This record gives sequence, structure tokens and C-alpha cells, in this order.
Amino acid sequence: MPKASITALPAPGDFVRFAPGFGQRFIVTVDTEEEFDWGAPFTRAEHSLGSIPRLAKFQQFCEGFGVAPIYLVDYPVATDPRAAEVLGPALAAGRAEIGVQLHPWVNPPHEEEINEYNSFAGNLPPELERAKFHKLRDAIETNLGVVPRIYRAGRYGVGPETATILSEAGMAIDSSVRALFDYGDGGRGGPNFREHPLVPWWIDRRAGLMELPLTTVFWGILRKQGRIIHPALWRTPRLRGVLARLALLERIPLTPEGVPREEALKGIDIAIDDGLPILNFSFHSPSLRPGHTPYVRDDADLDRFYEWWRACFDYLAMRKVEATSVKGIMAAAVM
Repeated sequence: MPKASITALPAPGDFVRFAPGFGQRFIVTVDTEEEFDWGAPFTRAEHSLGSIPRLAKFQQFCEGFGVAPIYLVDYPVATDPRAAEVLGPALAAGRAEIGVQLHPWVNPPHEEEINEYNSFAGNLPPELERAKFHKLRDAIETNLGVVPRIYRAGRYGVGPETATILSEAGMAIDSSVRALFDYGDGGRGGPNFREHPLVPWWIDRRAGLMELPLTTVFWGILRKQGRIIHPALWRTPRLRGVLARLALLERIPLTPEGVPREEALKGIDIAIDDGLPILNFSFHSPSLRPGHTPYVRDDADLDRFYEWWRACFDYLAMRKVEATSVKGIMAAAVM
């Protein structure tokens, strides 16, 4: 029996089937993390957590649309008392869920050299990756009072032992695969997901571990050839822009970060029309506080951020795609 792997491409028989009536659903995943300078070298100490109180407004906003966000929290957030204060009532009422997000450079034990290669947790020695994961999961259970069942590696950095670590810990879902992206480009050392599918699959069916990739689609006349054409253009962003403006080819991830509202709605249409069972939206929590990501620099950007979500939620409702949750996905998956 081959070893379970998240980076390996699934076989046709590995794709997840869902119970009749599940239809097409969507989830909102929040990479709930510390604020740091995305353009600076990684450090263990130079970060802040001022966006944690901003989670309250986003939670209230989502509740108004009947959406239960999935907060994938990392170690600095899990160990900050404000996280439990802000999210505790929603978690207790089932209006939100908690998952694990591992940023190895700020997650003890601190044994590795800090560099870009080691910022992908899957590149660490397996025992160190395992120790960091368990330290974080235990902190979440202790401080937030929930048992997380979903995982995302920070920077999407899964490795050869990640699936084993998650299966041993009883995790139900990994959501680290960002389909159609390659994080090894330019010698960065991360995983390559260019060929990975957009639909969920079983990483380890016996252990009940599912992959739920983030949703990215190709749009345009050449979208069926996108997996061939787009990687060849990664060094020429100007040409990619020309193709997009000519409606020939555009890569659209379902995120408010760097994706205009009109583009996102096109991406939603493609995902629905292609029959994806689950649309997986995502963003980074520091975007809730202006000035901490390149995507939300001021209050006007934050207003546009919320308008993006309002437009997407309204459009999904019009297309009759309902929100779901980790619990709902697990219940509907046919083993």
C-alpha cells in the first residue's frame, strides 16, 4: 500500500462522493494569524496581534448571511486570550469552527534555522513538524475549548510526512492544496500544486483524511488549456495581464485579496458550472485591520473588502449555493 501523501496526485477512485441532496456548497476559511511584514525576512518575535478584535465584526457580518466561518488559527493567535473572548460565543453556538494553521517560524519547539525553506512546515524533519503540530493543536484545545478537525499548512507548505501526522492525530480534512499554484517557483522550496484537481479527494480513506483544496479556476477562451499555458507565463506577468484583458485566459482564486469583485463573480460562475461540490473561499485575518496586508491598506480598502463578501454571498444565494461547514462536509462524505 503506497504511503498517503498530500502532494501526490489522487487516483480516479480517490475522489470524494457526497450524499444525495448535498448539492453544491461553499465554505469561508480564514487564515487567522499574526500580523507581520510580508516583504521582510521571517522572524519569531517581530509581529503583532491587533487584528484579533476585528474578528468580531467579520463574525457578525457572516452570521447575517447564515455563514459559519472556519478560523484556521496559528500559535500566536491560539495563545492570545482575546481569541477565546472574541470567538468563544460563536464557537459554543455552532456559528463558527476552528482549525489548525501551522506557521513553523512562530510555533514552538524552536529548533530549526529561520529561513524561507523552513517556513514550509513540510520541509522540516518529520519529528519537528509533528512536535510543532501537536503543540499548536493542544494549545487550541486548551485555550479555545474545541477539538479542531481541519488543517492548513502556513504558506500551503505540506510535505512528505504531513498526511501521516494528520492521520495519526485524527484530523478529518486538510485544506493546504492551493490548486493551480506552484510554491517551488524561483527556488522558494514549497510544494507544486499546478496539476492538482479542484474537487475533494481522500488522502487516506482508511484514516478518514480528506483533501479539500482551495478553489482557483481558469476563465477565458483558453481556460481549458490553462494548466499548460499559464505556467509557461509565470515569468511574464505583463503577458498574463494582456491575456486576461483580451478574455483569453485568467487565473481566478476565490479570495478578496487581490481579486476584484467582478473577477470573483466570474470565478464563482466557472466553479459552479464546472460542478465543483465545494467552493473554498479564503483570506488572511490581518486584512481585517488596514495596513497589515498589501490588499487592505486603508479604511476605503476595508469597505471594499466587505462589499466583496456581500456581493459574493448574495450571488451564491442567487445561484442557490448554500454555506456548509467542516461538520457538514464530514457528515455528507460517503466513505
